[in-house]
Amino acid sequence: MSRPPLPEGPALLEVRHAVRRWVAAHGTGTGVAVALSGGADSLALTAAAVAEAGPAHALVVDHRLQEGSAAVAEQAAARALALGCASARVLTVSVDRDGGLEAAARRTRYEALGAARADRPVLLGHTLDDQAETVLLGLARGSGPRSLAGMRDFDAPWGRPLLTVRRGVTAKACEELELDPYRDPHNLSPEFTRVRLRSEALPLLEQILGGGVAQALARTADQLREDGEVLDAIAVRVLADAGSGGVDTADAVGGLDVAELVDIHPAVRRRALRLWLLGNGARDLTDRQLRAADDLIGRWRGQGGVAIGGGRPGARLVLSRRHGRLTLGLTAIGPDR
Repeated sequence: MSRPPLPEGPALLEVRHAVRRWVAAHGTGTGVAVALSGGADSLALTAAAVAEAGPAHALVVDHRLQEGSAAVAEQAAARALALGCASARVLTVSVDRDGGLEAAARRTRYEALGAARADRPVLLGHTLDDQAETVLLGLARGSGPRSLAGMRDFDAPWGRPLLTVRRGVTAKACEELELDPYRDPHNLSPEFTRVRLRSEALPLLEQILGGGVAQALARTADQLREDGEVLDAIAVRVLADAGSGGVDTADAVGGLDVAELVDIHPAVRRRALRLWLLGNGARDLTDRQLRAADDLIGRWRGQGGVAIGGGRPGARLVLSRRHGRLTLGLTAIGPDR
């Protein structure tokens, strides 16, 4: 089926150019999947992906959190086909709400997209405005430079071609396409922190600082991401010296040689520990856990092990220092603990 011609309006061209640059940097030649909600960002992305990254396969997640969501999802899938997508699937999911509705919906959505992508990269409609909101959220939570570095344009399998494109541009692109995007009521609800950042905090910052705040926050994320990549590369070399050849071979059994780590700057050392712990089964590492782990090297007083997120039912993951080495192992959880 030949794909319909797209209008040559300036907004849609900007979106297309962003997707074209992403494909030039990261394209696999096998086509892409596009996460389509029916909103302006994902609709504009879908149209651009058909033109620049095809064949494009639309994946529409129906969270079933609102009345009529099935009809919204089916309409989005129909629009994807009308725009020229090779296929369009509706993925119906159930959201368990653990950890809050917003987080649970996001987790469920990514799981569904990951299962349905068929080894293709999945393009997401995150814009420069989403990046700015992400940086502000990280700043408010004190999450450190890794969180302030925001979202990458490609964190396999997730691709984000529109991180240089403003939200207003995608809305204008939909006008040029003569499409009326779906407006999710959740995106207007003040009960969600990100919505208040979008509707209240960022506009106020723009007013106080004279504009350009979203772009400045996105530039900050880019700079921190570049710095973080350099520090991570150094951390990998530190692991190679402290273990038995690197993050992949310095396993939990062999452990890490404390003598090789004690004189390393704590900022680099914590990065090395984080890489090693995550590579050996740790999950959801907090800053507090990481600093306690680092204290086994830099502030050693004979203290006991540090419980790390991970493990399995009935056993927790514990980092310990013994005979000059850090080792990671499972410790049974007793019935009274």
